[in-house]
Amino acid sequence: MRTTVYIVLVAIVAGFGGFFLYRDFTTKTALVAEPKAVSVPPKEQSASVVVPSQIPDVTLANRAGTPTSVLSFAKPVVIYNFWATWCTPCRREIPLLNQLRRERAQSIEVVGIAVDFRDAVLKYAAEIDIRYPLLIGEEDGLDALDAFGVPGAFPVSVFADKDKRIVMVKLGELHADEAGFILDRIGDLNAGRLDMAAAKQQISAKLQEFAQNRAKAKSASGGAASQQFNPG
Repeated sequence: MRTTVYIVLVAIVAGFGGFFLYRDFTTKTALVAEPKAVSVPPKEQSASVVVPSQIPDVTLANRAGTPTSVLSFAKPVVIYNFWATWCTPCRREIPLLNQLRRERAQSIEVVGIAVDFRDAVLKYAAEIDIRYPLLIGEEDGLDALDAFGVPGAFPVSVFADKDKRIVMVKLGELHADEAGFILDRIGDLNAGRLDMAAAKQQISAKLQEFAQNRAKAKSASGGAASQQFNPG
């Protein structure tokens, strides 16, 4: 089953191409920009974006070269993080991903999906000590991006619940406050304390708040002024 997501532009920081894209997979999406959040230009967004409601059955090679399905990771919450070695915000968020996996080892798994040259990924992962599983693809990595329904910009973090349903997609650098809130709400979802609609609504609203607060802080400290846009 696939769901059509209608993109609603909420706020954008003028003068920069990077942005955050929060998808709640219901009827609308909030787009909030932050300077230099993405290292490559995103694909032009159409009026609607088709995304899967479940994690797709994609197979890529792991560090040892063994074909591995993205569905083979069995923790109650899985973060699928698309990244590349040349992507600055991707590199910045790796310590956070290591930390999340260490501190929440019983409940989450982090799976890094590197869309990059295999030798470069293995060298970089060894240098900085990436401690979570890695899957690596070049052209098949781009195919994986398409299967997940996300644009060709990095980093992208896809959060899935215990039933491998996609709860949230974050395009742009993941921050600790965002990750903590998303993981806690998916924990509530897995425990039956929230339904999917409520979990998505709470996460989407809170992520917008976090991003807007960061934009205000940057503006107050002399960063780019924020601007409101309405989609045409």
